Amino acid sequence: MRKQLNITEGIFPMPVLMVATYNEDGSVNVMNAAWGTMQERGTVALNLTETHKTVQNIKSRGAFTVSIADAAHVVEADYFGVTSGNKIPDKLEKSGLTASRSETVDAPVINEFPLCLECQFIEYQNNDYGCGVIGKVVNVTADERVMPDGKLDMSLVNAIAFDPYTHGYYRVAERVGEAFKDGLKLK
Repeated sequence: MRKQLNITEGIFPMPVLMVATYNEDGSVNVMNAAWGTMQERGTVALNLTETHKTVQNIKSRGAFTVSIADAAHVVEADYFGVTSGNKIPDKLEKSGLTASRSETVDAPVINEFPLCLECQFIEYQNNDYGCGVIGKVVNVTADERVMPDGKLDMSLVNAIAFDPYTHGYYRVAERVGEAFKDGLKLK
């Protein structure tokens, strides 16, 4: 038997994305955005309202980075979501994390997060079905610690996902199958 649940903000699991930009003064701003995805290969879509400091920065600078949050930094990732860059301009400093300048876009890369997409701003969309930032991924970098043998190992990324039903974070680490292969057994 199935039971009816309240409609919520999303589908589980939702990636926990750290969106980083530069403020007007060059300081780093980071926000936690669970409402984001790849629109198509090479295009990121982030469901963010224009009231976010991050969106203002993206429009001003024309760039942003999207890092995958990991279990080792769940406290810092959550902090970036419960504080506003409009009220706390030095969120990165208060978190204890560090950033480096991207080599490809005018945005910071948060050093402690293992995987980062560097994006150019394409447009801001606002219509009856949502609003958000669309960006073109121009570079992807990963910390060497998650690349044994020179290849990305997602189990080492130790990514976290947001549960919109209970507001929990969950580690996404174990590989359970082979995409585009396992299903062929039923053909």
